[in-house]
Amino acid sequence: MNKNQLQQHDREHLLHPFTDFHDLGQQGTRVITSAEGAYITDIDGHQMLDGMSGLWCCNLGYSRREITEAIYEQLNKLPFYNSFFQCTTVPAIELADLLSEVTPAHMNNVFFTGSGSEANDTNLRIIRRYWDLKEQPEKRIVISRLNGYHGSTIGGASLGGMSGMHKQFQKLDYIEHIQQPYWFGEGGDMSPEEFGVYAARCLEEKILQLGPENVAAFIAEPIQGAGGVIIPPETYWPEVKKILDHYDILFVMDEVIFGFGRTGQWFGADYYGVKPDLMTFAKAVTNGYFPLGGTMVSDRVAEVIKSKGGEFTHGYTYSAHPAACAAGLATLNILRDEKIIDNVREVTAPYLAKRWAELADHPIVGEARSLGLVGALELVKDKGSRARFDDKCTAGGVCRDLSIKNGLVMRATGDTMIIAPPLIITTAQVDELVEKAHRALDDTARALA
Repeated sequence: MNKNQLQQHDREHLLHPFTDFHDLGQQGTRVITSAEGAYITDIDGHQMLDGMSGLWCCNLGYSRREITEAIYEQLNKLPFYNSFFQCTTVPAIELADLLSEVTPAHMNNVFFTGSGSEANDTNLRIIRRYWDLKEQPEKRIVISRLNGYHGSTIGGASLGGMSGMHKQFQKLDYIEHIQQPYWFGEGGDMSPEEFGVYAARCLEEKILQLGPENVAAFIAEPIQGAGGVIIPPETYWPEVKKILDHYDILFVMDEVIFGFGRTGQWFGADYYGVKPDLMTFAKAVTNGYFPLGGTMVSDRVAEVIKSKGGEFTHGYTYSAHPAACAAGLATLNILRDEKIIDNVREVTAPYLAKRWAELADHPIVGEARSLGLVGALELVKDKGSRARFDDKCTAGGVCRDLSIKNGLVMRATGDTMIIAPPLIITTAQVDELVEKAHRALDDTARALA
């Protein structure tokens, strides 16, 4: 089929995630046909630097044959077997072992899923089971953050704090939400340090409002990814850590986006020096080459779940899929053996921070922030007041489309432009990314004038 035919069949038969189907029908889909290294190419032959690593997942880019070969070899040897009924497979055992090596030292057990959404649903089940076995069944409530993202299943979307999603289903009634640590958008006249403490203490206020004896867990991303790369002030996580320890509340860190090197450390928990009880992962664990997710379980929680006896009545057909685990093994070995995360921390992340910060001087940029290999640009009509162009957040969509036209994939979250390039990006490609982003900003300013 040619491009028009493909778009027509897509329009007639394929329901896309997070899509306005009326707009899609009018505009047509962008058909991606190939990829290599840090670049993707569409059906028209237009090559773009992938500033989003697919969907935060292709950290090693698109050309790692070691991963595809590992999947192929496993499919030929044992394409599938389940992990129910006291069964397992060699790749599942080996990946669980390797994950216990690269995750924080107190996390030595893993429950495999097919995605991050399923992993967060699993977290809800583990949390409930843990407190029941601890004979504290009244601890039921899970606290999350406004504008956080934890997946699209009923459980995951309930945990997430995105109002647009909540309008389209009935969320679970034992999940509560608190202030996000979004200084640029919501910090007012406070300094970042003051706002970080304020946002953290919103957690304590909610705990006291609900009663500490009723609160089971707090879930959060180290940095809010889909919400707009919201990097919390430095005062935020130390204060949260003290609050959770004081009230004996489980801490779930959702590392689906930031796990496996994006901060310059293996995990965001490592970067911020916190010790979660449960840690959600997915995406980059297989470099996006095969669906796999899971939750790392701390020794504190695993000991209760494993030693108290009785069946844990939870699982998925594809938990610990052998081909997915083979992909995970290949991916983690590349990250470790080639010292890619070390290079992010020591070379590319500092270089990106320097170059990305230059974009703050652009007339329509209110803030340029970055950490590791993520970055965000706040698009504003007026720098002093931080006023947006309009209340419909159209500037972000305009900038996204013009960015793609200029050969760069950036994502728009409202009027915030975000990037998360592959960890293999070079300093020369960082220069290319910033230069193309600057051209997209120039074009956006003209289009909105």
